[in-house]
Amino acid sequence: MSKKQIIMESALELFAKQGFEATSVQQITEHSGISKGAFYLSFKSKDELIMALIDQFMMQFISDIDHIVNDPNNSGEELLVKFFYTTFYSFQKHSDFAKIFIKEQAHTFNEELISKGRHFDQLIDDITLSMLDQLYGETIQHTKYDLIYCIKGFMHVYSHLFLFFNVPLDLDLLCRSLAEKTELLAKHSTIPFITDELYEMFRKTGHEEMTAGQIIEIMEQKIEELEDSIEKESLVLLKQDVQELSLSPAIVKGLITNIRNNPHCSWIAFLLLNYYEV
Repeated sequence: MSKKQIIMESALELFAKQGFEATSVQQITEHSGISKGAFYLSFKSKDELIMALIDQFMMQFISDIDHIVNDPNNSGEELLVKFFYTTFYSFQKHSDFAKIFIKEQAHTFNEELISKGRHFDQLIDDITLSMLDQLYGETIQHTKYDLIYCIKGFMHVYSHLFLFFNVPLDLDLLCRSLAEKTELLAKHSTIPFITDELYEMFRKTGHEEMTAGQIIEIMEQKIEELEDSIEKESLVLLKQDVQELSLSPAIVKGLITNIRNNPHCSWIAFLLLNYYEV
């Protein structure tokens, strides 16, 4: 395990007990057994460490649900069940950090944290909308944005039940119940509230597209971390193409497929699929 990862895991333990504000760099270095010098070689500040933890959590969460939605083997109510299952399993698996993230979002005045939360929220919207289009197509043309907010409401409220109230969790029952509710709303809702114009207004607030340069920076870091493999070779070729745009769409899609099932590359695959719009 790298020093950077040791610092992140130690900080997460302390943040879970004390929150972001009450935890100092000194406490983190003492808890991790790493010097302050080594800390500042990995992170410029505590705020940068916090952002790295949020990125790690949300990137994994988003790439997991994106993988479910874009798997051609998933369809109908089964897709809804798997979508909710992946959502709640992720919150359950990372419950300590999920609690911190939710609490800090509710009370923070940190603009960077607020902006990052909005950015990831919009990515979740995009994936959810893609799923709804697959399942219902034109039949929900006027209610699809309301459905997105209903689904996010389910995710938010029900996650609180087991994160903060220790309600016993039958994950399979919960996901089947929410899939049924979503089906009923999709098939029988007729009065929309959120219009196209209103939804676009929401999206413009704090919207931030990732640039090619930022994607290349993430790819370079991952290339350094990976051992020699087909995933590493594919990333090298994809990085070159983001810079030069010389490969055909079919080759690009094949290279992204090569990295997509590697859990360490799933976030990069998600970014590239959106960047190339394939």
